[in-house]
Amino acid sequence: MGSEGPLGVTIHITGFKKFHGVSENPTEMIVRNLEEYMKKKGLPKGMILGSCNILETAGQGALVPLYQTLQSAVNKKDPISSSSDRIIWLHFGVNSAATSFAIEHQAVNEATFRCPDEMGWKPQKVPIIPADGEISRTRETPLPAEAITKALAKMGYEVMTSKDAGRFVCNYVYYHSLRFAEQHGIKSLFVHVPLFLTINEATQMQFTASLLEVLASLY
Repeated sequence: MGSEGPLGVTIHITGFKKFHGVSENPTEMIVRNLEEYMKKKGLPKGMILGSCNILETAGQGALVPLYQTLQSAVNKKDPISSSSDRIIWLHFGVNSAATSFAIEHQAVNEATFRCPDEMGWKPQKVPIIPADGEISRTRETPLPAEAITKALAKMGYEVMTSKDAGRFVCNYVYYHSLRFAEQHGIKSLFVHVPLFLTINEATQMQFTASLLEVLASLY
C-alpha cells in the first residue's frame, strides 16, 4: 500500500488537445487543472504527482514528442529514492459517445483512423509497431483494470472496464506507451472519459483524484 512503503508511486499524466469533432477536449482541461486541484485536495499518501502533459491528437506525426514525454519519466527518476516499477503513466482520452468512464485493459496494434488526425494522417489497417507483427496483436496493462474499476464503482462513479480503446489516436498512444513501459519496467494505463456535457467537469476532477487514490493504494 502507498502508506506502508517508503517509496510510494510517481504518476505522470497526459491528456489530449482538440481534434476533429471535439473543439474542447475535456482531458486537456483535466490535466491542465490537476496540479492546482490536487494541491487544494491533498495528494494520496505515498503518491507523487509527476509531469502533466498535453499531447497533440495525432499519431505518426507526433511520435517524437510522445517519446520525449514518455522518456522524461525515466530521466527524472531518482535511483536512490525511487524505483522504476513505481512509475505509472496515466493517459486520459475522451470518448464523445460515452456515458461513463472506461478503464482500458488493452491496446491493439492497429491504426485505422475514422478521420484524419490533427496532422492529416488517416491510416487504414496499419500496424502501429510493425516489428510487433500482425494488427491483431494486443498489449495489456499490467495494472489490475478490473480491481481499479470495482474500487471506483464503490466510490459511486459510473465506470466500466473496456477491452476496446478504439483504433484512433487514443489506442495508438496507449499501444506505444504500453510497449515503452514494458521496456523500461514501468506501468501504463489509459482511461477514457466522456464529454463535460455528459459528466460535468467537477465530477470528472473528483473522479481523477479518486483514480489517483486507487492507483496509490496499489503500492
